[in-house]
Amino acid sequence: MLIPSIDLQGGRIVQLVQGERLAVESTAIDVWIDRFRSYSKVQLIDLDAAKSEGTNDSIVRRICAELPCRVGGGIRSVERAQAVLDAGGTQVIVGSALFAKGQVDVEFASRLAEAVGLERVIAAVDSRGGRVVIHGWRTQLEITPADAVRTLEPYCGEFLYTHVDREGLLEGTDMEAIAAVKAATSRRLTAAGGITTLDEVEQLGALGIDSVVGMAIYTGRMGLRPAP
Repeated sequence: MLIPSIDLQGGRIVQLVQGERLAVESTAIDVWIDRFRSYSKVQLIDLDAAKSEGTNDSIVRRICAELPCRVGGGIRSVERAQAVLDAGGTQVIVGSALFAKGQVDVEFASRLAEAVGLERVIAAVDSRGGRVVIHGWRTQLEITPADAVRTLEPYCGEFLYTHVDREGLLEGTDMEAIAAVKAATSRRLTAAGGITTLDEVEQLGALGIDSVVGMAIYTGRMGLRPAP
């Protein structure tokens, strides 16, 4: 399944290369809402909230009112997760808050799952150089993505794995790395990071893995087609 991505920064839709360099920006939010309206899932990330540089809460509520959005960015507490769900998010995507002192924070993961329901929690496991990265991909841990998902599996209904090494480069993703994460969990898995062609989406789909796509859509490298 193809899941279109909407990343928000400063009131705009943006696409960043490696999470840093601005490559695409658009203020035509309603246009993109209309383009993604046929999709059963859309991924919505508040980059400002993720970087503790404010929020785009009003835009998040506006988009969630129109599209079925799984929402992430700056969700560091149970209270914030509940607020995002109350604002219309179908699920919350939680990343850095699931890790503490270099390891999975099992206590927080357990509290979050109990409070909002594990089926509404998507655990984001981001990887660079074969190791988990947090804090906007700036802090690398010693733990591997496969080890992280094994530990987090009891506390979420789904995983989002981002292969940061390929993020935003339009050079294709790393199928082997994604398959290794898939093999480590029985939970639903969505992959992101460099997915550039519909052929890649179909290859991942054949493995039971959904695909989040951003840069390839916004630059026109991947054409949108009606969602099934």
